[in-house]
Amino acid sequence: MRMRLLKYALGGALSLLAVAAYADPLLPGLTNLDFLSYIGSAPKNYFVTVDPTGWTGGSGLIFIATPGTSNTSPTTACGPTYLQTYFCPSTLAITGGYNEVEADGNPVYESGFQYLVTGLTVGQTYELDFYQGASQQTGFTGNTTEQWIVSLGTDGMTVCAGCLGGGNSSYSNSDPTASIALTNLMHTPSGGGVDWNYVSIDLTADATSDLLSFLAWGNNGNTANLPPMVFLAGVNSPAGLTVPEPGTLALVGIGLLAFASIRRRAAKRIG
Repeated sequence: MRMRLLKYALGGALSLLAVAAYADPLLPGLTNLDFLSYIGSAPKNYFVTVDPTGWTGGSGLIFIATPGTSNTSPTTACGPTYLQTYFCPSTLAITGGYNEVEADGNPVYESGFQYLVTGLTVGQTYELDFYQGASQQTGFTGNTTEQWIVSLGTDGMTVCAGCLGGGNSSYSNSDPTASIALTNLMHTPSGGGVDWNYVSIDLTADATSDLLSFLAWGNNGNTANLPPMVFLAGVNSPAGLTVPEPGTLALVGIGLLAFASIRRRAAKRIG
């Protein structure tokens, strides 16, 4: 029985290593994924006022804020500056630090923002990793849902606010072959928040140069002003986002140790 468990542990560890070996490549040539480089006013401020290097778009109620959990700091998402939220995501252990995007998910008040990615191979699928979180603007109540709409294509994401009737909106990309992915839906209780969760999506290039585009999407695109706030940080960060999770590392370690133990016992029997 013990040998059978060790066999399964080793097999699982080797399978995880094999999956890692054949994972899709990361999007190439991206810089300023931590939003620390910008021209203009320091965070917390409007995206277009901070003007992050390499990023375009981001009009409306989209802010660049600094990480932290103090609602007395004017630079954090939950700080007293406009678009104050009930909740601030915890600080991530990203080497070199980072700023975070804070976007109103109500389609009436925001747009997409994008980054031009070059050196792509047409038809190649790439992996994109980042962290997302959510909260609600202070002074409002009601449960909300939040997610990011992410695309890779020759154009960025656009939104038609309220065009489906009943306050329901739609999103689109004018590039008919753009790759579009939706992140896992976050459920924020009234006056609460959702801390960072790791997101990994796949996007396929349709040109050698494509726009990587993000669109905050709250309450499934409904324009009811609750409002849902969406956070973004660590886009393809090299500080831990692309390594196995701690549980995976533990499983790999158990499998390798088991394999080494079996080898030692076999050597003793032969000797």
